[in-house]
Amino acid sequence: MKNKNSQGAQECPSRCPDNSAFKQQKLPAWKPKLAAPTVLSSFFTIGLFCLLMGICLILYINYSDICLNCSKLRENSSNWDKECNCTVHFTLQENMLGNVFMYYRLQNFYQNHRRYVLSRSDAQLLGQDVNVSIQNSSCEPFTTYPNGTPVAPCGAIANSMFNDSIQLFYYLNSSTAIEVPLLKSGNSWWSDKNVKFRNPTSYNLSSAFAGTTRPPYWQKPAYLLDEEDERNNGYINDDFIIWMRVSAFPTFRNLYRRLSHTNQFADGLPAGNYTFHITYNFPVTKFKGQKQVVLSTITWSGGSNLFLGIAYTVSGAVIVLAGFIITAIHLKLRKKKTYFQR
Repeated sequence: MKNKNSQGAQECPSRCPDNSAFKQQKLPAWKPKLAAPTVLSSFFTIGLFCLLMGICLILYINYSDICLNCSKLRENSSNWDKECNCTVHFTLQENMLGNVFMYYRLQNFYQNHRRYVLSRSDAQLLGQDVNVSIQNSSCEPFTTYPNGTPVAPCGAIANSMFNDSIQLFYYLNSSTAIEVPLLKSGNSWWSDKNVKFRNPTSYNLSSAFAGTTRPPYWQKPAYLLDEEDERNNGYINDDFIIWMRVSAFPTFRNLYRRLSHTNQFADGLPAGNYTFHITYNFPVTKFKGQKQVVLSTITWSGGSNLFLGIAYTVSGAVIVLAGFIITAIHLKLRKKKTYFQR
């Protein structure tokens, strides 16, 4: 009976894993000994690295307070047709080499409001018939004018498009200034430019928008957004496409222009005196906002970003502080010769 049972046990397949180094967990492994000097040196190394990474080359210029006269003029919506210009002077202390990007930055502008986000017509932005595309849209109250004329593009997002005009001038000497060449097109994503946004089909763009009118807060119709480049007009205008990609936070910045590397600016922006010429159109006082111009370069870690710099700086400071606290605890316990028992 005993032999029969033993034979049956041998015939049954074994449920044990194979006798290999991998399945029996016998592979060679490195188990670090976390001594105090090793842990503390790691803390200080990582902390210093984060502090150094927090330093980035970026220039912010707040012109909401500098252009105070224009800001007060724009508080009254009846002055929408009155042009207001202002200049902002600044000095670049060092060269900004490589690719240089100009952004506009808005503070306290909540694009993440649900009704605001939905206030658009994707069918209209794909170039479909205006009268058909706005019927089932959420563009109210920016769908039609009181006389029934449809708005193109419709919706609150398009109506509130950032429309300040910003030019940059570089001073060769105290009396001679030249305009810095900036690129208006090529700033939006390829998928937006070629997939999500299309102009209505017609023999010319002005006839494609016939029978429609501009949004209430716009100063010109969609087919005249860029009078220098016909291919950058209508729904495929780069400034318009970038604005229609709403932000999740009340403080955000959008790409406005890129430096064209020609003549004196082949390597970037040289150090010296500069001036922004701003045509002030976008009001911010009603929502207690601020407007800024941002000049930024690209580093090996990507584009310069204030949030990323702050995050690295705070993380580095916290890690270094934790390193000092752990060092103090370690020295105190060592002095008392108090150790944890194994």
